[in-house]
Amino acid sequence: MTTEALLEQAALYDRIGIGYAGVRRPDPRWADAIRAAVGDARSVINVGAGAGSYEPADVPLLAVEPSAAMRAQRPAGAAPCLIGRAEELPFDTGQFDVALAVLTVHHWSDLAAGIAELRRVARRFVVVTYDMAVQREFWLTREYLPEIAEAEESRVPSLPYLTELLGTDAPEVPDVRVLPVWHDFTDGFMTAFWRRPEAYLDPARRRSCSAFALTEPGAVERGIGRLRADLESGAWARRHAGLLERDRIDAGFRLITGGSGG
Repeated sequence: MTTEALLEQAALYDRIGIGYAGVRRPDPRWADAIRAAVGDARSVINVGAGAGSYEPADVPLLAVEPSAAMRAQRPAGAAPCLIGRAEELPFDTGQFDVALAVLTVHHWSDLAAGIAELRRVARRFVVVTYDMAVQREFWLTREYLPEIAEAEESRVPSLPYLTELLGTDAPEVPDVRVLPVWHDFTDGFMTAFWRRPEAYLDPARRRSCSAFALTEPGAVERGIGRLRADLESGAWARRHAGLLERDRIDAGFRLITGGSGG
């Protein structure tokens, strides 16, 4: 990636990051699952750490994040955070027990290089990502904003490709588990409001989600306009009455673990 492209990417993430911490509040159920995956690690590197969501507070941890806006929103008392990119981690081989990467790999400029670095600096990895084969069927992208799915599929690695990179030369195939999204989920990413459609009408919520920020603004406005009309007419509720009876869905999120330490 050229210097100009890197600067443009950094500026974009700085813009997305404004107000991020207020909308993207870690959900405790995911936090528990991620903490369990980290296990008995004595040292953790959190790559693409953002504002610090899902960082275990009870293990020695160092964060790496390129965006100034995201680093500025890390809470008081959070783990120390260095300026850096996944593709060029300034650490020794095997320096950490676990490399953590939560909802970040789709932002990396060179996925293969980033994964190679992730596996180089740590014995084990814990990666949270999402499968666009599932998310493209989400009602918001299917009925109102197919442009989001198109934009996402151009940058989000497929699950088979990502697990292939993570499992290259590894003693075991990476373990892949579903991370459900509950109806009262607190982390406001794109599919979090599957049972609360009115939330998508809020520009602040959309602004803190890269899926919206990286989609052509006119398409977003048109899609949200159609959603608003369907909410006012009751058409959305009639089509999706079954969702109102569910407490969780599989929105495509996956917890991937593996490495030389299991």
